[in-house]
Amino acid sequence: MATVSQKLDEVLHALAYEKVEGSAPQAESDPLLARLKTLGSELWVDTGELEKAQDIWKQEMTALTTNNTLANQVVQSGVMDEVIEDTIRKIREEGLGLSEEELILEVGFVINCKIALRLVQAFKVKVSVELHPAVSRNIERSLHYGRRYFKVCPEFFIIKVPLTPEGYLAVRKLTQEKIPVNFTLGFSARQNYLAARLSNPDFVNVFLGRLNQVVIDHKAGSGDQVGEKVTLATQNALIEAREKYKDVQSRLIGASIRSGEQVAFLAGLDVLTIPPKAIKEFQESGKSADQIVSHLAEDIVPGIDVSHALAKRFPSLWEMPEAFISFVDALLAENGLDEMSANELVEFCRKHDMNLFHPFSDAEFKEIHDHGKIPCLDNWPESIALDDLMTQSALQSFTKDQNALDDRIRSFLK
Repeated sequence: MATVSQKLDEVLHALAYEKVEGSAPQAESDPLLARLKTLGSELWVDTGELEKAQDIWKQEMTALTTNNTLANQVVQSGVMDEVIEDTIRKIREEGLGLSEEELILEVGFVINCKIALRLVQAFKVKVSVELHPAVSRNIERSLHYGRRYFKVCPEFFIIKVPLTPEGYLAVRKLTQEKIPVNFTLGFSARQNYLAARLSNPDFVNVFLGRLNQVVIDHKAGSGDQVGEKVTLATQNALIEAREKYKDVQSRLIGASIRSGEQVAFLAGLDVLTIPPKAIKEFQESGKSADQIVSHLAEDIVPGIDVSHALAKRFPSLWEMPEAFISFVDALLAENGLDEMSANELVEFCRKHDMNLFHPFSDAEFKEIHDHGKIPCLDNWPESIALDDLMTQSALQSFTKDQNALDDRIRSFLK
């Protein structure tokens, strides 16, 4: 079996690998983007579509990020059809005896590499590539694919790992191996503080647009600056952690940005990953460079109706109680931390009364999957933390898009 696995890895690496050639393109500067950079923000483009990135690319942009949804958009366009056909044919020629689902997973690996490499070849910048959701609850498989992605393009690939108990522990090992990681699907300051202290990925995330939307969907307020408050609180918590603990280097990505106004408000954040539409809105906002200022030191009052029945569920997203910091300290002092299993991490959290990981049943996962990326909070008790529920909803929504991508691959197997 080991020989077959080694052969498979060699075949897939050869299919996915491309030599990166040429130099970075010359691009114009943009004064508003330059102002963001001056305030300390690194600017990434949030798309897997080469043409959209080329349309808005400026000198200040330093990376791109893809995910399962964005990869599916590329695949459904037909751009990757030839890659799919060639990969299936070559894997079958090797006679490695993969099941249909294993074959689809491996073809997906090659596709993700090719989508990311198109961007690398065009811009010569870092690109985030995301693991298949099917491996998100398995430490060893997360490690296996994380290492394989990195080997394809160590100079430019950042490995995107979703936030699960297994993810925390897999990322801890990957960062110890000096593999750059973008730990994704974070929704609170506490989730990301734990990630920085326990796993120390290069990047963590707050999906801020979805936090605004969950308030709006439940008519719990205007939703204004809810995600922004969580994001700025997380940034400040990370700044403090980086100053206090020399081994903590994690930087924050403001993700799920929906508008140019959010781009402006989040000036000074470590990283902004911005869809092309929001970049254009920001550039066309009519703001002058000196109107773009940092709000990191401000006390943001979010658009939440305090009289609404759900209002009390939101502060946990931005609060960082001393009890939580003490919990993280205790976890890091635990013997055998590097050998800890996901179940042991969940149990450790439970014993310390930290509701980070609810034991969702298969039926509950299906309910989350069927509802969409914004959960219906009325269906879930307060004992289930909002950040945990938002993370599960995001992961299930990405799973839905990954399933659509997988179905397109499957259509070539007939």
